[in-house]
Amino acid sequence: MANALTEKKQSALAAMAERLSIEPAKLHKTLKQTVFKNASDEEMVALVVVANEHGLNPLCREIYAFPGRGGGIVPVISVDGWIRIMNSHPKFNGIHFHTNIDEKGAPVSIACTIWVKGRDNPTVITEFMSECKRNTEPWQQYPHRMLRWKALAQGVRTAFGFAGYADGDDSASKDAQSEDVEKQVANVEPDAGAPAIELFAEDSPPGAEVGREVAASGTRIHAEMETPETVEAS
Repeated sequence: MANALTEKKQSALAAMAERLSIEPAKLHKTLKQTVFKNASDEEMVALVVVANEHGLNPLCREIYAFPGRGGGIVPVISVDGWIRIMNSHPKFNGIHFHTNIDEKGAPVSIACTIWVKGRDNPTVITEFMSECKRNTEPWQQYPHRMLRWKALAQGVRTAFGFAGYADGDDSASKDAQSEDVEKQVANVEPDAGAPAIELFAEDSPPGAEVGREVAASGTRIHAEMETPETVEAS
């Protein structure tokens, strides 16, 4: 059993090492000291297999290990990881965010709409600030961004049927470590040297709820994509 686990780990690591152009031994050491720290051999295999399955790069924190509420380690896919999964999916056909704000300009809810090729209707997932907000610095400082990322993660999971994976809020206990993870997510800014990520494919479905001027402008994932709508206080 131990030999089989070792062989599986070596095979999974070899596949990842080849994909990332790094020596397997060096990759293993780096992962154990950073994003997969404290993971057991079994958990290490699971994390590497999940990363390989979706083409995620743990060295860029697209996936990392986090202590689960019930003990052990769970794979957590970051916002960058969900974006990679979404954009690399062959049936992805566009995304749009719609924000509802209160009279003070604070976000009340954000709806994430994702179009999938071959489906008549888009997937629409709405996340509410009252349910998602946490008493941490990132949620206090970047409420729009944090709620948008939450809606994106849940939208991708629903649209493409990914189960068993957590985002930061699903897995993290409310402690200093989870707040550090949130800060890293909230402070992600677009890389000026990286290619822009197109949100809308040329064959976006007719009748999709996207303004012509938005689609024509080549909206990017890091641009201001929300359509604000004020919610009057009752």
